Amino acid sequence: MGPVPSIGRKFSATRKVRLGDVDPGGCFRLDALTRYTQDVSSDDTTDAELDESTAWVVRKTEVRVHHHAVLAEELSLTTFCGGLGRRWAERRIQVLGSAGAHYEVATLWIHIDPVRLRPLGLTDQFLEIYGPAAGDRTVGASLVLPKSDGSGTRESWPTRAVDFDTQRHMNNAAYWAVIEERLTDDRRPPSFRAIIEYGAGINSGHSVELEAVDAIDPLTEEWGTTVWWHASDPDGSEAFVAATARIELC
Repeated sequence: MGPVPSIGRKFSATRKVRLGDVDPGGCFRLDALTRYTQDVSSDDTTDAELDESTAWVVRKTEVRVHHHAVLAEELSLTTFCGGLGRRWAERRIQVLGSAGAHYEVATLWIHIDPVRLRPLGLTDQFLEIYGPAAGDRTVGASLVLPKSDGSGTRESWPTRAVDFDTQRHMNNAAYWAVIEERLTDDRRPPSFRAIIEYGAGINSGHSVELEAVDAIDPLTEEWGTTVWWHASDPDGSEAFVAATARIELC
């Protein structure tokens, strides 16, 4: 991921890592990081007075952990537009900490008509506000993570009322809680990359199973894991992959 641009709109805010944001070892959790970045992103669009008559949905998010934050660390978050497509845009967020924390986050948002739920072209207002920071960098919306072949280990994932928003959709932070479960004490590297690609998503009425495949690269001997969220109606009449994630060293 490139550096913060020298031109164009940038929006910054600060946060302090609190007790409810860390694991038992005091390390800043990825679901908490997602809440922080969602709040700063929302504050940015409010401050920019962006037209609220249209809507945005997340297509995918990539997090690069260069150095973990810890309890009580002061974080500075800076967000800007990292690239543009015809009907989508990438929001970048750089997170730096007073004790050396460093995260880079890139989220691809699809611009949609909230009634027809169809992708819309980016508005002139959006391009005027966010375009200069993106410069001539373009981004695609294709999904690249592998599809499930059913060979992974599966387990039930009980959802909670606190996982869902006012639209009864699972909040993005809840997906990252699953990634936290994969990062056990003996498998939390000091730096790594994690990507989540979102499909139809999970609603509050769905039952959820996780499928995971761990693998060691035969050339580098580095560990990686892929996770699929399998969602279905309570009666099992409809099943689909709601999201896919990949965690790997970088």
